[in-house]
Amino acid sequence: MTSALSDPQRLAIRNRVLQQMFGDHHDWLFQRLRARLGCCHDAADMASETFVQVVKLPDPQSIHEPRALLTTIAKRLVFASWRRRDLERAYLEALAQQAPGYEPSAQEQVQALETLGSIDRMLDGLSPLGRSAFLYSQLENLTYAEIGARLGISAPRVHQYVAKALTLCYLALE
Repeated sequence: MTSALSDPQRLAIRNRVLQQMFGDHHDWLFQRLRARLGCCHDAADMASETFVQVVKLPDPQSIHEPRALLTTIAKRLVFASWRRRDLERAYLEALAQQAPGYEPSAQEQVQALETLGSIDRMLDGLSPLGRSAFLYSQLENLTYAEIGARLGISAPRVHQYVAKALTLCYLALE
């Protein structure tokens, strides 16, 4: 039946669905995010970004459980923002350990953060333990036994995590 509709009609329906979803669920999502993040500004940003992601969906009319979808999208965005902040914090800590007087240019800083972001996206399929194991092995040159002791897992499990991470990096670079 919808195939008989013109493009402007389909667009009008799509817009009504999105407006209805925003009106019905924005405040609910904002309150959940504010409780989780503890900051109304971050919560407002995350709620807005969540709805931006919904607008990008090809068929918002087919959403049967909007709160479940909004929760899933918001959680992914929150976790991504936390990972990004962790990367930035790690970068700043690494800078603090540099020789006195060393200061990378603004371009080098941006390039380093972009590279870290790329690596983070490559490792997206890993669990937090897998990600930590890989980063310890690559950035701190720890042995698998040392990494296992830090993470409370066995050395063979560390080996599995590192191998999976290296595979993800290899596939991303192909």
